[in-house]
Amino acid sequence: MKSLTSPRPAAAPADAPPAAAAAAAFDRQRIASLVQRQGVFAVLLAVVLVSSFVFPSFGTLDNARGVTVQASFLSVVALGMTLVIITGGIDLSVGSVFALGGVLAAWASQYGLVPALLLPLAVCGAVGLLNGLLIARAGMAPFIVTLATLLAARGLLLSLTHEGATTYLVPRGSAFAELGQGTVGGFGYPVLIAVALFAVGGLVLQRTSFGQALFAVGGSADAATLMGLPVARTRVLVYVLSGLLAGFAGALNAARLSSGVTIIGVGMELDAIAAVVIGGTLLVGGAGSVSGTLWGVLLLAVIQNLINQIGSLNSSYQSVVSGGFLIVVVVAQRYLARARLTT
Repeated sequence: MKSLTSPRPAAAPADAPPAAAAAAAFDRQRIASLVQRQGVFAVLLAVVLVSSFVFPSFGTLDNARGVTVQASFLSVVALGMTLVIITGGIDLSVGSVFALGGVLAAWASQYGLVPALLLPLAVCGAVGLLNGLLIARAGMAPFIVTLATLLAARGLLLSLTHEGATTYLVPRGSAFAELGQGTVGGFGYPVLIAVALFAVGGLVLQRTSFGQALFAVGGSADAATLMGLPVARTRVLVYVLSGLLAGFAGALNAARLSSGVTIIGVGMELDAIAAVVIGGTLLVGGAGSVSGTLWGVLLLAVIQNLINQIGSLNSSYQSVVSGGFLIVVVVAQRYLARARLTT
């Protein structure tokens, strides 16, 4: 007697190849994304290991302390630049804002630690607010707006210092001077502050709705608007944060140098952009990480230190090497982005 139940049909063998292809494509996409975000760390690690063997003094703890202190100021500026670039913007004013923050902090340090920090934060935050309002509310191009505020901030700096003839000094032994010159375990306070800021920045970017809004705005502002995200407010906030961080970095640098140096910060915006892009953040926005930016800053600092170790090379070679790294990274990013789109 035949069974009334018909046997279950076997799965079509043609289903397996598409599933395997999809899995392989997913793996390639993950690898491309990982290389884009953290490839600079592998490069940094390789450079450090090789340099430690070639130059005995490079791998010493004292040299590591010096490199990290020098990198801490640029890293704080680059942190703000990372947030701006993720949204698809750019901030060319950070170098002048950095110098302006240092001068304001040095002048206000005669009145104590709190004024020395609040004054540059207030003024530099206002510069960032102006950038954000003109870009997000008035619809002006970020390149033009921030170029204008770069010139304005530098002009204000020169006005406050009588065309650079006046240098404001930080009182010796003051709490503000200790903020830039004090150490914990041999590492300066600016290093510890930079690490703390990057930890907070990473949490904000990956674990908060504001951080997810940055990626959404950078990916597609129109889509973010349809999703109900406050696109204009998000853009204003990132420029305010960029101004605040640049001014704070300038204040830390003034505390470190015990004076408000007027000639610093020239070209710093280009170094910050280079560090961000080398760290894997896309210039078109929508993708990036603060950890990648940190590795990018350290890589640039290590390159400068290696040039100093060689001794026979001029420091201007750092720009040549940094430019080379930037070109390689941009080309690699285009290849990786194409690989992710085709998988």
